[in-house]
Amino acid sequence: MHQPDRVMLREVAPRDGLQNEPPVPTGDKIRLIDALSRTGLSRIEAVSFVSPKAVPQMADAAEVWAAVEKHSGISYSALAPNRKGVERALDAGFTAVEVVVSASETHNRANIGRSVAESLAELPDICALARERLASVEVIIATSFGCPFEGDIAPAQVARIVAAAEAAGAGRVAFGDTTGMGTPRRVTDLLDAVQAGTDLPMLMHFHDTRGTALANLLTALDRGVVEFDASVGGIGGCPFAPGASGNVATEEVVHMLHDMGVETGVDLDALIRTAGLAQEIVGRPLESGVLRAGPRTSLSPRP
Repeated sequence: MHQPDRVMLREVAPRDGLQNEPPVPTGDKIRLIDALSRTGLSRIEAVSFVSPKAVPQMADAAEVWAAVEKHSGISYSALAPNRKGVERALDAGFTAVEVVVSASETHNRANIGRSVAESLAELPDICALARERLASVEVIIATSFGCPFEGDIAPAQVARIVAAAEAAGAGRVAFGDTTGMGTPRRVTDLLDAVQAGTDLPMLMHFHDTRGTALANLLTALDRGVVEFDASVGGIGGCPFAPGASGNVATEEVVHMLHDMGVETGVDLDALIRTAGLAQEIVGRPLESGVLRAGPRTSLSPRP
């Protein structure tokens, strides 16, 4: 198996995690981001600028971003579904924005309220605006491994969106397993379709809805992918896709990679403590095995 020396993780709990929970107080969102900033993470997806009617959990995005501690060496990003959201993110001071478009026509209409073609048509204008403001644009392709409404998504369909993103001037593409439909086979099929056709950096976003996230991550790692999303405690999902709970837990990814000798720059103990904070904030037990059992180095007293 190909194994890199280092992997870059982006923490998505403050956005992708909390948008799938009942609305969390602004102060708790700030506490979570500030705690994550002290774990050694180098990238954090902090908020999204979306319609407060559609996603009321993110209605206080600008207020949250204004109050968090900004740490040098950490790239903070915001997600937006369209040019209006990107403008709001740039006006708030973000220099890294993520624009989401679904590979599935049905999911794109449910998630963003427009066709895939309409989303792609707006990309060149968004990328030009970001360049003017000295910001980077990443295109996140949701439902890359399957759609809860349409079923299987052809890898060639995802590859066409990658080509459109590159032509528009995006600096990175990410592949979202929006409802945890990915498997190692489907990760391989997708990478077969897209890797040869672009030089853009690639990031994988896996959900553990059906227990395949770590296997999918290892498959992508073997194919040379070194950038991944994860969510502390495993919180997250998609409010517009039934059964989409369960991002892969950041502490589970770090625990596995460190044991393999792959560096992440993240302090696992600090991350587990932050997972505990996330559990306290959402007010329910989280499904992360590493949060529940601790790292493998946590031994019990001899009987």
